[in-house]
Amino acid sequence: MDKEDKMIRLAGLMYESLVNGPGIRRVFFSQGCIHNCKGCFNPDTHSFCGGELFDMDKLLQDVRENPLIKGVTFSGGDPFEQADKFAYMAEELKNQSINIWCYTGYEFEYIIEHKNERKGWNELLKYIDVLVDGKFEEDNKNDSLRYRGSSNQRIIDVRKSLELGKIYVLNYD
Repeated sequence: MDKEDKMIRLAGLMYESLVNGPGIRRVFFSQGCIHNCKGCFNPDTHSFCGGELFDMDKLLQDVRENPLIKGVTFSGGDPFEQADKFAYMAEELKNQSINIWCYTGYEFEYIIEHKNERKGWNELLKYIDVLVDGKFEEDNKNDSLRYRGSSNQRIIDVRKSLELGKIYVLNYD
């Protein structure tokens, strides 16, 4: 991968978060989303032209240098819109035994069905431990839910789901 390919467009990042998955996590907010969910809490992340470019190797080095970080969360926007970039980061993070969560507006079934057609989807899926899937639905908003905004969204154990050939939902409620 050349230097230009190692740049990722992010809306921002959170250095130490306790609310985007279990433990102390680094959160990378992807720039770009096609879902445009009504009531989205991050509408500034929808444009594919916004945010700024970051060097992925520098982002990864910064995670390596923080011993408090036990997990990384890809949020958005929608990380699957830059799946090849997030797949590169995820592979490097898995080599450090970092737990990886990813939020997406796509449903798991759709990702599985199209994983070989969309750039980086299959590769990203290989490294994600937990996927929170589905669009945010304002009518199903529930502030008491952990790690998700609306009740239609699922917290999926990706490894177990792929192994079983059916969706394995984790219960954090």
